[in-house]
Formats: sequence, structure tokens, C-alpha cells
Amino acid sequence: MNKKLLLTTALPLAAVLAVVAFGYQSRTQKRDDKNIVSVRAVIEAQQAAWNRGDIEGFMDGYAREDETTFISGDQIRRGWQTVLERYHKTYDSRAKMGTLSFTELEFKPLSEFYIVATGRFQLTRDADTPHGRFTLIFRRTAKGWRIVHDHTSSAS
Repeated sequence: MNKKLLLTTALPLAAVLAVVAFGYQSRTQKRDDKNIVSVRAVIEAQQAAWNRGDIEGFMDGYAREDETTFISGDQIRRGWQTVLERYHKTYDSRAKMGTLSFTELEFKPLSEFYIVATGRFQLTRDADTPHGRFTLIFRRTAKGWRIVHDHTSSAS
């Protein structure tokens, strides 16, 4: 009797649960893939803006919020406007901006609303090639995916 119950009830139920779980995983994976494509597009747009000398265009990738955080070296800067001013002060000429490239990009969805992106950056300038790593936290906003936290470390 137990064998018959197992074959007629438990196994078909397990098969249905497996199909449902696979469908959920598939939908979640598609959503994550779409979100990663969107976040990658923000990073690529930032790179293109930087390489045009367009700091404001580069800053479009950040959330225009007082809580937006940028950490570099031993400094923490809070607020979109503060970060913009830092970029204008530090990179006040095309020569200082150089050409920006991003490599080794990796993306990890944390939820439907947050994605962590990590990678390497390099500036190619006439006199030097500053480079390092970064960790960005993106949040889905009304204007799309935007950086709310940027931790960038230069290599020594």
C-alpha cells in the first residue's frame, strides 16, 4: 500500500514541484539578466561620457541624492553634488581625465532592487596610468539603475 501511495501521489507531486521551482528560477534568472544588462549599460555610458570629457554625463550614472556615497582613499564623500564637485576639482582638464577603461566587470544581483558591480578601472594619460578596483552598489530608481555607493581604490 505504501509503495502504491508513493508512486501515485508523492512522485507526481515531486515532479510538479520541480517544474514550478524551475519556472520560478527561470523567471528570476531572466529578470536578473535584464537588470545586469541595464547596469552594464550605465557603466558603459559612464565610460563613454568620461572619454568625451563630459563629467556631468559621467555623473548621470549616480543617484542624484544626498545619500549617494563615494569612498576613495581615506575620504568619504556624501551627496551627488559633493561627488560632482570632487570630480570637477580633481579632473579639471582633459589631460587629467585621460581615457577611462573598465575591465573584469562582475555583477551580483542582491535583490530585485539592488545589484553589486565590481571591476577594474584604468586611466590612460600622457604621463601615467592610474588604475585600481571598484565596488559599486546600484539601486533601481525611478530614472533607472543608478549608483548609490561607490568604493574605488587606486593601486599603489
